[in-house]
Amino acid sequence: MSLDLFFQYLFAGLTYGAIYAIVAIGFNIIYNTTGIINFAQGEFVMLGGMISISLMEFIPLGYAIAAAVLVTMGIGAVIEILFIRWLESPSVLRMIIITIGISILLRESALHIWGESIRSLPYFYGNEITTFNLGSVHISPQVVWVIAACAVMMAGLSLFFKSTPIGREMRACAANRTAALLCGINTRNMVTLSFMLSAGIGALAGCVMSPITYTQYDSGASLAIKGFTVAILGGLGNSLAAVAAGVLLGIIEAFSVTVVPLAFQDAIAIAILLLILFVKPHGIFGSSEAARLKDF
Repeated sequence: MSLDLFFQYLFAGLTYGAIYAIVAIGFNIIYNTTGIINFAQGEFVMLGGMISISLMEFIPLGYAIAAAVLVTMGIGAVIEILFIRWLESPSVLRMIIITIGISILLRESALHIWGESIRSLPYFYGNEITTFNLGSVHISPQVVWVIAACAVMMAGLSLFFKSTPIGREMRACAANRTAALLCGINTRNMVTLSFMLSAGIGALAGCVMSPITYTQYDSGASLAIKGFTVAILGGLGNSLAAVAAGVLLGIIEAFSVTVVPLAFQDAIAIAILLLILFVKPHGIFGSSEAARLKDF
C-alpha cells in the first residue's frame, strides 16, 4: 500500500469515526441521565437529514438545518413524554423493546413520508469533486465539516454540562436521581431535556453527513448499531472516550476494505460489539458499572 493511499484511508476512517462518535454521544447523554439505552438514536440522525432536505425546497440550507434540528428535538421530547415518562421502574429488557419499537415506528413513518428514494443535502462548500490538497492527499471540504462538527459538539457539551445550571442539574440527575429529586430538581424535565439534546445532536450529525453518505429512510439502523458499538467500546457514559472509540472503529472499517469485501463492512462493527461484550463489557475506557449490559 502506497503512503498516499494509506493517508486516504486514514482520513476516510477519521470522517466515519467522527460520525459514529456523534451517534455514540447521543446514546451517552440519555444513558447518563436515565440509564436507558435508546436504540432509536439512529433514527434521529436519519430524521435530521430527511427533514433538512425537505425544508431546503423552501428555505436556504443553513435555516433548513437549524429548523430540522429543532423539529427533531421536538420529536425527541414527544417520544419521551408518550413512551418513557409514564413508566415506573421499567426493566432493562422492557426499555430495550420499547426503544426498538420506537425505532421501527420512526423508520416506517419515514418510509411513508419520503419513500425509498435516496436523498442528500448539497455540499456545504463546492461540490463532490471539490477537494483541497494536504500534501499529496485529496480531501473533500465536507470531511472538514464532519470532523469540525464533532469537535464543536464535544466542546459545547463539555461547556454546557460544567458551566450552566441546567447542565449541572442534568449531571446531578445522572449521579443520583433520587438525591436530585430531593434537592428540588425536576428529574422528569431533565429526562425530557436529555432526549431533546440527544435528538438534536443526532439531527445535526445527519445534516452534516448527508452530502457524503446520503440519506434514506432506513439509514438509521446501521448507524445505531455502530454508534452503540462505539458507546460500548468507549465505556457507556464517557463521551470523550466515545470520540476515541469512534475514530478507532472508523479507521478499522476504512482499512478493512483491503482485506474483506465492502459488503461485509457492517459485519465488522457487530463482530467488535460481540467481542467487547464477551471480553470486556464495560469497554476499553469504561467502568465496571456498564458491565451490566452483559446480562442482556
